[in-house]
Amino acid sequence: MTLISVGVDHERSSLDLLERLTVPEHEWPKVLRLLVSHRNIHEAVFVSTCLRTEVVAVVDLFHGAVDEITAVLAEVTDLPASEITPHLSVHFDRGVADHLFSVAAGLKSVVPGEFEVLGQLRRALDLALEEQTAGEEMDELFHRALASGRRVRNETAIARGTTSFAHAAASFAIEELGPEFTNAEVLIVGAGRLAGGVAKSLLAATPGLATLTFINRTKTRAETMCATLGDPRARVVDSEQLAEQLARVRLVITAVEVTTPLINVAQLSMRTEPLFLVDLGVPRAVARDVSDLATIRRVDIDDLRVRVERALGNRREALGEAEELVTHDVARYLEDRRARGASNIVRQLRERFDELVEVEMTRRAHELAAMSDEQRDQVTSLVRAVVAKIAHRPTMALKEAAGSDQGLRLTEATRNLFDL
Repeated sequence: MTLISVGVDHERSSLDLLERLTVPEHEWPKVLRLLVSHRNIHEAVFVSTCLRTEVVAVVDLFHGAVDEITAVLAEVTDLPASEITPHLSVHFDRGVADHLFSVAAGLKSVVPGEFEVLGQLRRALDLALEEQTAGEEMDELFHRALASGRRVRNETAIARGTTSFAHAAASFAIEELGPEFTNAEVLIVGAGRLAGGVAKSLLAATPGLATLTFINRTKTRAETMCATLGDPRARVVDSEQLAEQLARVRLVITAVEVTTPLINVAQLSMRTEPLFLVDLGVPRAVARDVSDLATIRRVDIDDLRVRVERALGNRREALGEAEELVTHDVARYLEDRRARGASNIVRQLRERFDELVEVEMTRRAHELAAMSDEQRDQVTSLVRAVVAKIAHRPTMALKEAAGSDQGLRLTEATRNLFDL
């Protein structure tokens, strides 16, 4: 068995494809069940964020697993596998650790070093454990990746300045509005983690905005968020008031998961005052053609990604330091995994030999009945010594080759030869 990761992310695919590959959170358990229904897939964790849809798994056959995972992604998103395959990022065995540790460190995020990805990976693992699709291998891999991600943020400057997607979005909006941000009325559509992060950043800005209004499908969730923020400028209105709010506010930020846009041209066509729309949704919550209206400026995640890339500047050195730490942590994980893997197969082999000796001695007990207890013990000891001598060389070979391609071949051969 080996590790594999298969997925699509913002580094290799367009925002359009990522939108169409988005899987609603309530369907994640279904995805996990579909994955492990394949006999080739033994463990699986499904990671789904606005810019990443990925499966990390323990499998038997590499190529078979890639096809099976792709088929599941195609089934749950109603996309043909032929459209997904050209954009896949596939990692195998040790490459999985390199990839996942880098993701956890924020090295593969739109905003390098952002913290949100740690919570996303943590939730993905927790769900897989709850659904019993993740076992010891996945649990260890994800926990080590998360620990490495925290270490990178604590020991390097990668998280200096803009440390989250939410912070980056809020900073973008504040800078774009300039003096108009002061005493502006702002609307946030959504009440999840991303919306909360954006709200905190906006409310902390000085000089500050006038009002921050939340609209969310579940009003009580937005009310809970407002209470948590503890700022008199934050308030909640009913979702039916969306059109009224769009007519009066200066800035709208959408951070919500929808299947079709919530904001469209018809709602904004009569507006004569300028409006800045920041759409953080994947799929998009703001129809793209609203940009055709003279008074509307719309930006989305693609625009934010370009802006962050330009702003990295002196954090390049921190990225290099973070990469070095990740490389070190991956090497330690792989070394521990090799030792653990060799220990497991050696233990299983020895247990198999002990079992064979025990079975054979029991089967021939009547032939040894005439012997004294001392003589029978001597025979048993002799048989065990001979078996131990025979097992010594295979055991040493497994230990010496652990973690290499040869080690994988020896391990599989040992399992087949001795029915482990």
